[in-house]
Amino acid sequence: MTTEAVSFPRRHARTQRFTLGAPRAFTVAPDGSRVAFLRSGSGTDRANSLWVLDVPTGEERLAADPRTLLGGADEHLSPQERARRERSREGGAGIVGYATDAALELASFALSGRLFTAELRVGTARELPVPGPVIDPRPSPDGRHVAYVAEGALRVVGAEGEGDRALAEPESEQVTYGLAEFIAAEEMGRSRGFWWSPRSDRLLVARVDDTPVRRWWIADPAHPEREPHHVAYPAAGTENADVRLFVHDLGGERTEVSWDRARYPYLAHVHWSEAGAPLLLVQARDQRSQLFLAVDPGSGATRMVHADEDPTWLELFGGVPCWSPSGQLVRIADEGGARVLAVGERPLTGPQLHIRAVLDVTADDVLVSASAGEEAESPEIGEVHVYRVNELGVERVSQEPGVHTAVRAGGVTVLVSATLDSPGARVQVLRDGKHLATVTSYAEDPGLSPRVTLTVGGARRIPCAVLMPQDYHGDTPLPVLLDPYGGPHGQRVVAAHNAHLTSQWFADQGFAVVVADGRGTPGHSPAWEKSVKDDIAAIVLQDQVDALQALAADFPLDLTKVAIRGWSFGGYLAALAALRRPDVFHAAVVGAPVTDLRLYDTHYQERYLGHPAEQPEVYRRNSVIDDTGLVDAAEPHRPMMIIHGLADDNVVVAHSLRLSSALLAAGRPHEVLPLSGVTHMTPQEQVAENLLLLQLDFLKRSLGLA
Repeated sequence: MTTEAVSFPRRHARTQRFTLGAPRAFTVAPDGSRVAFLRSGSGTDRANSLWVLDVPTGEERLAADPRTLLGGADEHLSPQERARRERSREGGAGIVGYATDAALELASFALSGRLFTAELRVGTARELPVPGPVIDPRPSPDGRHVAYVAEGALRVVGAEGEGDRALAEPESEQVTYGLAEFIAAEEMGRSRGFWWSPRSDRLLVARVDDTPVRRWWIADPAHPEREPHHVAYPAAGTENADVRLFVHDLGGERTEVSWDRARYPYLAHVHWSEAGAPLLLVQARDQRSQLFLAVDPGSGATRMVHADEDPTWLELFGGVPCWSPSGQLVRIADEGGARVLAVGERPLTGPQLHIRAVLDVTADDVLVSASAGEEAESPEIGEVHVYRVNELGVERVSQEPGVHTAVRAGGVTVLVSATLDSPGARVQVLRDGKHLATVTSYAEDPGLSPRVTLTVGGARRIPCAVLMPQDYHGDTPLPVLLDPYGGPHGQRVVAAHNAHLTSQWFADQGFAVVVADGRGTPGHSPAWEKSVKDDIAAIVLQDQVDALQALAADFPLDLTKVAIRGWSFGGYLAALAALRRPDVFHAAVVGAPVTDLRLYDTHYQERYLGHPAEQPEVYRRNSVIDDTGLVDAAEPHRPMMIIHGLADDNVVVAHSLRLSSALLAAGRPHEVLPLSGVTHMTPQEQVAENLLLLQLDFLKRSLGLA
């Protein structure tokens, strides 16, 4: 079948949003000679292979091919591995993650629950016969051992396959060693549960006991013969998993790491490098205080290196805390109305930048990703850049307008750049700012170029993207589709081509599409993000309304025909829009919405709304199903399509079922589209394609469009 014969929705689904075939997960050798990365064989191939780029020659070599290693057999994933991939939103197959020794000589990875290693210099891979199913194998820094998790136990095996043994075995079915608990993987950005010492002689190992956590049962109504599976889900106000940390040596001895776990139960980040003692970041449950702790591996005792407090909440950031090579604490802090980089006690950046993550730390500088601050000379709407920061100042590494990130080691930087002008992302290998090589991408060209204008709307200068149909050349007002996420950690207005493809497809069906990033979304000052505290409903919704009405002065928007669509937080926002502002919105597509906020998890929900036992009114005020508008007969009833995957273990289908019940009780017509076997992601090709087509049909019917 030719590319032209396949619809955009089908191609979008088949290529997993045009990400298949793109290189990712880069690791640079400490001498700068090699770069390891993952990439599938084409724009429709889900199976990732492990590759190595030789930096001096620019040659790419295949280091491990999953099809060869499995002999063409299908992959079989354990429930634990499926859960890990759901937490990381991983839709690929084959080698979806890998770890290496310090020299980037040996890589390890799990494939179909089996343990494999690859010699990266020579490009040979083999299986190590160990008990499975294997999860998260990681070589020791010296490359002599591989640690991994199987059946809840942390095990270690020699790199040649010898001496396999358990270092820590679970005391019950509710206990695991070496894995991240649900809340850490879903909300804290911590996807792992063990860390090697720099000398390869010990490991820090997290012990997770899910016994206190409430069990939820998720069934598949399409298959009543199957037993439901249970999920240990810590809903707001309920008990979290009990998380402890131990130092294990290779002989089986262990020492518990001690800190005030009652006051600081969240283990948010662990760092262990040659620059200093193991470093922990632990948070209080209300996330208003946190400690940076150095660990004595011999005794397990901890000492406080730094403490943070904030009356609203403390955000977590990628890459920090860590030690600089000289042993100074590197962290990101909210100071002076900005998000600054601090090394030791000294902030190295000011209000011109909002630091988003630390990418690398050397004796000479710190590599960071950041957005322009409110005091920047130009607005740079939707841009994220890479900067070098030291005591002498700040230097921007990425030059083109767009969204950039980087990985660096041995003087070599791998710069990944997405821009508005070209599809996908360009991956450059640089040394001292000079181009050495480009990593090949096999991702498909979408064949669709967003006709997008990045601007700001309203008195608060809300970042917006406005997309018009490609064939629109008149001034006749167009029906409007708002297409937001609109919530924390979800920036949708970005200066990147592929981010706007679905919005452009809807625009080409005859809509003016508006994407607005109101208060609470990332990339702004701490005050902007934290202004939604205790009010993630009214403030977020008002910013969508304000942006829409402001844009109508500059764009041909028909405000008598306004719809909104969204998924997850965006689905929650779409439901709020239809129920609370029927004067503005005339139809809503509500995808996987969080409707009863007491049913979402502790770390996320309590950060924004507090503990439900202490602030029940705040939860009622922000929950969709408690909205008094549901029973207000005087308000117009706006058409609503509710979509939810029945296998969703993050936003469970109970959210949509309770919303539907409340709408039914209030006499409000609505449509419900249940997706059998679908999780919070929708990777199935036919499902993803038809979801777009059914949404389009609903929107046209609801707005009375031909």
